[in-house]
Amino acid sequence: MSGTIRLKHGGWVVVADGAKALFLRNEGDEKFPNLEIFKKEEQDNPPNRDQASDRPGRKSDGPQGHRSAVSETDWHQLAEDNFAADLADILYKRAHKGDFEEMVLVAAPSVLGQIRKELHKEVNDRIIAEIDKDLTNHPVDKIEKLALGGS
Repeated sequence: MSGTIRLKHGGWVVVADGAKALFLRNEGDEKFPNLEIFKKEEQDNPPNRDQASDRPGRKSDGPQGHRSAVSETDWHQLAEDNFAADLADILYKRAHKGDFEEMVLVAAPSVLGQIRKELHKEVNDRIIAEIDKDLTNHPVDKIEKLALGGS
């Protein structure tokens, strides 16, 4: 990322991965941002191996007696996709209520792609920057520096 993102007072930074989202509000101004967490969303999403209950299924290939494996549902990925859809829904409801005018969206690359598919135009119109990094486990001052280019 080059340069500094100028986020107005009251603007949001939303930081997400496949199971956690942090909602931060700029309590400072464009020149001296001061991000504060005001909401956190989390879902319990254990690895797929812990969610699958059985061995992958098999199907008959015909009268010869051969059997082929059937791919198993990736429950972990499905939960991440659902979380992205839920996050997009939250953002739409908050945008529709006028809770934010502009937003910086920060997410792991695969999650960012999934969220983009789900976002409503009303939210898209308010996004001033997207950053494809996973910062959900970073402290707020580090998020501020990496997301807004602050000093």
